[in-house]
Amino acid sequence: MLPTLDPFYYFSPVDLTGVVLLLLCWLGSSWLIEHPPKRRPSVTKLMALYRRQWMKHFVTRQPRIFDSQIVGSLRQSTAFFASTSMIAIGGIFALLGNPDQVRGVAEDLSTGGDSPVIVWEAKLLLILAFAANAFLKFVWSNRLFGYCSVLMGSVPNDDSPLAYTRAAKAAEINIFAARSYNRGLRSVYFGIGSTAWLLGSWPLIAAALITLTVILRREFTSQSREVLLTSEDD
Repeated sequence: MLPTLDPFYYFSPVDLTGVVLLLLCWLGSSWLIEHPPKRRPSVTKLMALYRRQWMKHFVTRQPRIFDSQIVGSLRQSTAFFASTSMIAIGGIFALLGNPDQVRGVAEDLSTGGDSPVIVWEAKLLLILAFAANAFLKFVWSNRLFGYCSVLMGSVPNDDSPLAYTRAAKAAEINIFAARSYNRGLRSVYFGIGSTAWLLGSWPLIAAALITLTVILRREFTSQSREVLLTSEDD
């Protein structure tokens, strides 16, 4: 008998629930972090305020080499994660190109090793989607930090009327770059969580909820957030 062409034939309702839950947690956490309640800002929102303050002080700082070093460090971080994402993408493609190896990995990880290869390929494709999204976000973040460095270089001395206007532009580009960087990190987090699907549908659901909890805790209840909220007068 030929295998059915219906992709949902090979997956249980729990599998589909786990995938939908993972995607909802990923998209929902990003929206909540970037649009938090006004009474409880996220770390991302708080850091955006500090980035604007950074560019205001940048105008009068002499020399400005310190600021350029910070931007260079941020670009190195994005380049590192982009390279790591490329390695992950290459590894996943290598597995997809060898169905027998995929089946062997499945037998080692779970009791469902007798499932069709299409099942394990679908699970690897989900991981691949997160890795590809992370790569694109990190590359765009790297480019935006490059734009920011150019704008910072165009900021004249503080006696010019254009100084603070251009510094404000650099701050917004810096914030956009950080937003893309954070989105890439969340893709990495949920991509790692999606590997739990190789163990089964229930581990995937558990991994999605655990990943969501970790991300929201760091953004809304972490000690670093309390430090950012501490008044300078204290």
